[in-house]
Amino acid sequence: MKVSVVYREESDHARAVIDFVRDYQRQTGRELETIDPDSPEGAQFCRTYDIVEYPSIVAASNEGVLQNLWRGLPLPLINELSYYDHDE
Repeated sequence: MKVSVVYREESDHARAVIDFVRDYQRQTGRELETIDPDSPEGAQFCRTYDIVEYPSIVAASNEGVLQNLWRGLPLPLINELSYYDHDE
């Protein structure tokens, strides 16, 4: 499975997301993928998973099937995400 964080770097929520991603990496030893919704790839990702609110965190299987979606603040707990962040 794969966990991705969609957020805009130039936004009010950016600091909270950056801190969360750093803390997640520190606690789990794994990195979260970050996606810019304004990039072409990010825009396609947002259309695929119907993301219109930032930040959003997407947990998807390796085949791309949505497993869970968290929208907006507050961000989920690190242990909630780590459940989804593993190889199938």
